[in-house]
Amino acid sequence: MENFAVIDLGSNSVRMTISRISDDGTYETVAEEKEYVRLSENMGAEKILQPEAIERTIAALKGFKVIYSKLDNLTIKAVATAAVRQATNQKQFLKRVKNDIGINLTVISGAKEAYYDYVGVNETLPATNAVIIDTGGASAEIILVQNGKVSNLISIPIGSVTLSSKFDLADVISAKEVFKAMIFVNEIFQNVWWLRNGLNLPIIGLGGSNRTLAKINRRFNNLLDTNDIHGYQLRDSLINETFERIIDMNLEERKKVPGINKERADIIVGGLIPVILLMNYLDSDRIMFSTSGLREGILFEKLHDIIQT
Repeated sequence: MENFAVIDLGSNSVRMTISRISDDGTYETVAEEKEYVRLSENMGAEKILQPEAIERTIAALKGFKVIYSKLDNLTIKAVATAAVRQATNQKQFLKRVKNDIGINLTVISGAKEAYYDYVGVNETLPATNAVIIDTGGASAEIILVQNGKVSNLISIPIGSVTLSSKFDLADVISAKEVFKAMIFVNEIFQNVWWLRNGLNLPIIGLGGSNRTLAKINRRFNNLLDTNDIHGYQLRDSLINETFERIIDMNLEERKKVPGINKERADIIVGGLIPVILLMNYLDSDRIMFSTSGLREGILFEKLHDIIQT
């Protein structure tokens, strides 16, 4: 038996999943933790991780350590994504994590992040032909799946935190800024040559912002378990209506919307723009939501290795 902890340090949050893996490759989840750290906050054009964001992150990782340090036969796989990937002070930050927490934080490429997303989805949902989008705080990963295999994938340096900051989408939102943000994202999509091969395919949405769409609609429809969204589907018309309502609100109003975490209310508009535009760009009429992504992809990779050996 092995305790396998996966730590995923993103641009907006840091998450940890601990799985207890048996010798035969079966597993059970024994802990799931999440802290909002906003690591990419105020990085600016210089792409410098700021002291306040670093301290929040270190504090969260120390909290995780309290949990996993009690476990026997422990293996830790800790990865960092867009914010650390882009940071000019990356080396200093990784050294700080090593010194203060005692773990080696691996910075994975955008392509590797996208691949892990695919593995996490493919193992848990029907994704024979689909376009997967994982919208994070500072990047969005898009994967085209055809005949059950990855056809193309890409990581784009746009996300909920970066778009909200760049186009002033945190509080009262002007039509001008929303329009500028949408033009910006749409131009990026147009430069991804293979993306039109996903025309009319269903979208599978990952990441906190996309999952918030599902939670809002589940609460609106009085479904009992708001967080039970794995495999949940929504039509494009409902998604567009939800987005229309949200962009018409200010920050305090969005904080009161059932399904929107108060910690995400200032970045939710920027976080939803990529999936709204992707569905429009591909003329996709529905989206399916997944709670399985990068961390699960790392876990399934581990399980496959166990089974093969």
